Amino acid sequence: MTVNAAVRRHLPLLVLLLATAAIYLVGITRNGMANGFYAASVWAGSEDWKALLFGSLDPSNSITVDKPPLSIWVMGLSARVFGFSSASMLIPQALMAVASVGLLYGAVRRLAGEPAGLIAGTVLALTPAAALMFRFNNPDAAMVLLMVAAAYCTVRALQGRGGRWLALAGVALGLAFLAKMLEGLLVLPALGLVYLVAAPVDWRRRALHLLGAAAALVVSAGWFVVLTILWPADSRPYLAGSTDNSFMDLVLSYNGFGRVLGQNHKGGGGFAGIPQDCLTALRDRIGEGHGGAHGGGHGAFGRQPGLMRLFTGEWGLEISFLLPAALVALLAVLWLRRREPRTDLVRAGAILFGTWTVVDGLLLAEMKQAAHPYYSLSVAPGIAGLVGIGMWTAWQHRGDRSGLVALLLQIGAGGGWAFALLCQNDGAALWARWVVLGATVIALGAVLATRWADGPRWREAVTWCLIAGSMVLGPAVYVWSGIAHAQTGGSPMVSTSGSHGGGGRGGTSSSRLATLLKDTDTTWAAATNGSSSAASMELASRRPVMAVGGFTGADPSPTLAQFQSDVRQGRIRYYIASSQGRGGPGAILADPPEQCRDVDLGGKGATTGSIASWVQRNYAAHRVGSATVYDLTKPVSAHH
Repeated sequence: MTVNAAVRRHLPLLVLLLATAAIYLVGITRNGMANGFYAASVWAGSEDWKALLFGSLDPSNSITVDKPPLSIWVMGLSARVFGFSSASMLIPQALMAVASVGLLYGAVRRLAGEPAGLIAGTVLALTPAAALMFRFNNPDAAMVLLMVAAAYCTVRALQGRGGRWLALAGVALGLAFLAKMLEGLLVLPALGLVYLVAAPVDWRRRALHLLGAAAALVVSAGWFVVLTILWPADSRPYLAGSTDNSFMDLVLSYNGFGRVLGQNHKGGGGFAGIPQDCLTALRDRIGEGHGGAHGGGHGAFGRQPGLMRLFTGEWGLEISFLLPAALVALLAVLWLRRREPRTDLVRAGAILFGTWTVVDGLLLAEMKQAAHPYYSLSVAPGIAGLVGIGMWTAWQHRGDRSGLVALLLQIGAGGGWAFALLCQNDGAALWARWVVLGATVIALGAVLATRWADGPRWREAVTWCLIAGSMVLGPAVYVWSGIAHAQTGGSPMVSTSGSHGGGGRGGTSSSRLATLLKDTDTTWAAATNGSSSAASMELASRRPVMAVGGFTGADPSPTLAQFQSDVRQGRIRYYIASSQGRGGPGAILADPPEQCRDVDLGGKGATTGSIASWVQRNYAAHRVGSATVYDLTKPVSAHH
């Protein structure tokens, strides 16, 4: 194949990837530090290798962020090469979007053909949740890239490439686990099922290949778990969110079953068993610290659990535009390919992406604790893959009644639901809903007119343009909304009628306070309640700040004895009791809402409270801007 022929062949993919890069890279620095919580960890990693290795919140290694460090490694290494900045932190995230689109295209093309791959890649690129999170510094971007990579490797294994490609899928899943723990494994049932059903080898070899992939997953993720066990606990940062400074407690409780089931958890902020009025007040308070309530319910934690969560409010805008069409596509492909051999790749694609969508979507819908709408990014590749395979398969079968009905239903579901969503949200461009409705109606008519494949090519091209307008214009409106506004804080949103940023896990820090901290030379310039406030102060001063109690204030780190020892050794200069704003969840337990004054919070935040009380008894307070500051080098008496 000549160079020109190769370029022509791959031109559609090249255009798709360049368009994705343009959408995700242009104006990316308007998001500034994005989520200050993770930005502080990236800065810490750019200053200290141990902080980078463990994902510490500060370069003096007091406590980590409450997630594994893989995404911090990527952004931190970029910061070490190019210097710490918004661009060096966020550009790698945007490039992950380009890679995800390319890998999804590659997987779907091998299953159902190049047009299906192009459709799938376009749908993923124009998913609002993707436009948010691939321009942000949360770990979701790295996690989803690795989930898509695992799916691509599984597809290669289905093509008869054997156990090596499936083992690579296991490696990718292990790395996804190191990005965001169990959420990175939500695609695992889909990959295992499709290989069991459709791999072109006998069942014994299928079983052996799956065991090999499982071993690769364990090694890929397990080395870091072993590292946290073997590394002396007193020479590494405390693992935030855990009750006992262990990685697996963090995985299984705070970031695992505790979130799904809403079960109580002593560390890391579980609040089950607390009266509803107190719980609501706590959630609302934390929601304010994440950028405000949104989506009509429970602040940053999203709507009530249930299937409707995915179709309403901010959740609906971020992920559901093509979810009905994807579900129709799943049923359509299974029906249209029902008589094909067991190893049929098109049907295998429907099984893979359909299982991914259903399992991931149901778990997100039923998550009972701290369910942010942007978590829906993890299901976006499943939806995109289904739409690509379903639309192209139905188009190829449109000469048959069942294929025609399947195609019409997918277009109607996509365009109709987009029109409904746009009508429900007053912030959307008014013109968009009517364009979507008109394009949907005309596209349905055009499909009927081009039912027979021997029509002119220009008519098919016009039909596909109308189909695209009906199905992707709606989400494109909210993609634009997400990238046109600065996104900061803990819960970025695409809603055009909502706030964008404000507050959040970075909080704010006055210039006077930042100047005070810059002039220190101690191990930690200051200590403060909660990771949110600490991160804000670090980013403002570029000095280490100890986060007492971690993100929620409930982590038993440091202990009172450890804190007293650090103070006596001159390792902490200031203790900052409060600053502008709520200060994030870490400050809440020390100053709970009125509804919780008489509630026993079960010892949550006991360490935070004891440290605050000890400082208040032994050191004098003074004001620096809006902050209450204690100079820990000047006790009120010689005895403390």
